[in-house]
Amino acid sequence: MQNYVMKISVVLVVVLVTFSLMRLCTAQTFTDYGPGPVAPNEPVQTNIQNGAPFELNGYTITPLATFESESRVLSAREYNRGREADLSPIDLALGWGEMSDQQVLRQISIRQMNRFYFWNVEQFPIPRRNIETQSANMHMIPANRDIERKMKLARRGDVVRFSGSLVRADAPDGWRWVSSLTRDDTGNGACELVYVEEFEFVRP
Repeated sequence: MQNYVMKISVVLVVVLVTFSLMRLCTAQTFTDYGPGPVAPNEPVQTNIQNGAPFELNGYTITPLATFESESRVLSAREYNRGREADLSPIDLALGWGEMSDQQVLRQISIRQMNRFYFWNVEQFPIPRRNIETQSANMHMIPANRDIERKMKLARRGDVVRFSGSLVRADAPDGWRWVSSLTRDDTGNGACELVYVEEFEFVRP
């Protein structure tokens, strides 16, 4: 009986230590560039009427808007399963304005899972709506292998600049994946689907 209790105790300790480590891993470990926003400007978007579609990996890609951004990487996650991965091998959670400020970010816990971006706070460092409208999870579709390689080097805290198009992807069987066209939405369907033609690090 004593050995059983000891085993249970050891298991509980392991679980608690693992949970604590997970909390530490999700805590912010951003490169510190000092106080203030390092990517102060919001993304620039120009909607397109009747964008010319093109084929990519068996999907029809239709541009919906031109898009460019200089943003801070809040989190990065690669995906290799699901048909979305046929087009987008990586999601970047990105922040600009106040959501690129180290003093703000160190008070927000951020993670990605299942093509979503999640954040949590104990106390709001800025208004909730500012967090929602100055950050986004973006599904990145690289235009070529070189851009894909660069995007996969992105790490939390990096400042990146990229340009391309917000797009809709259609499959022959009727499956469709459509980008959000606003930074004001939240929840399912609020992510941007970005065909990336240029990508560079501003502050790696």
